[in-house]
Amino acid sequence: MAAAAIRELEGGRKVFAGQREEAFFVDLGAIFDLGTLRPFQNLHLIPTPAADGVDATKGFNVHTIALQVPKTELTRDGSEPTDPMNPSSVIGIWATASRQRASVREPKRGAVRHAGPWVQVSRLGMPLINEVIIPLGNKDRWNASEPEDDEQFLQYYLDPELQNLLLVLYPGVFPNLAALLGAPPASRPRNDLVAILLTGIPAGLIPGFQNFTGSTLADMLRLNLAIPPTTVDPSPLGILGNDLAGFPNGRRVFDDVVAIELRAIAGLTYPLIDPTFTPDSAAAVLADGTADDVPPLPDFPYIGHPHEGYEHEHD
Repeated sequence: MAAAAIRELEGGRKVFAGQREEAFFVDLGAIFDLGTLRPFQNLHLIPTPAADGVDATKGFNVHTIALQVPKTELTRDGSEPTDPMNPSSVIGIWATASRQRASVREPKRGAVRHAGPWVQVSRLGMPLINEVIIPLGNKDRWNASEPEDDEQFLQYYLDPELQNLLLVLYPGVFPNLAALLGAPPASRPRNDLVAILLTGIPAGLIPGFQNFTGSTLADMLRLNLAIPPTTVDPSPLGILGNDLAGFPNGRRVFDDVVAIELRAIAGLTYPLIDPTFTPDSAAAVLADGTADDVPPLPDFPYIGHPHEGYEHEHD
């Protein structure tokens, strides 16, 4: 079914437009209920029996535009990326959505007229930044701003609210993180998160890897194009699973973004900047307990077949 919607273009390019299954999986009810994670509810401040996660996007389809282009059209100098340590091998991308400033609704006619200049109302680089890192009072301002201006939000990366909530919600579960956070924020900044989320990981922290885009703090999804795809036993935990081809080096369809970001915030990546720090054992297993309900395709456009309308279900 996907093949009929794929168009082959000159220069090795391909484009797909059509319905696909919603490949992002997340327990929205748990994540947005103060980070209440169902698989760890037995360890919660107000404990209840542990349970499987509930995938809020299960059974839904999305309109998808997928592109496949040669790597040489993405690198800054037009070269074929072969050296992972070459800065030219790294790209950073983000997307925005805009609407016209004014909308006029006419109830009697049921018509809606839009007018005025286009205004940016949302953006996306790394997944879940606005949802997990940026506090409620600044979400709209973050959505309306440009990545190049993200230094204004630096404090929320250096001392994310969720890492402090974990200690309250799961008392005694993260003793090493608690000891770290016992010091003043200025003395233990989360520069590991800054590297992962705002600048890219510089050379020297992970052997044979970097996706550093420069000193400008900017929310972008970064990808080292010289890192080949992992074709045998790829890890859905990406770099945390010793798979350099996965998130946060780009984001593959099957990467468990929620688990990776939860574990990073819980301190699993802090040894990148302080090798003396020992992450808590819970940080290595933290997850919301969800998984994609449709497997990805092995070929372009990669995202799984859409759910049928006659028989489907949601969690």
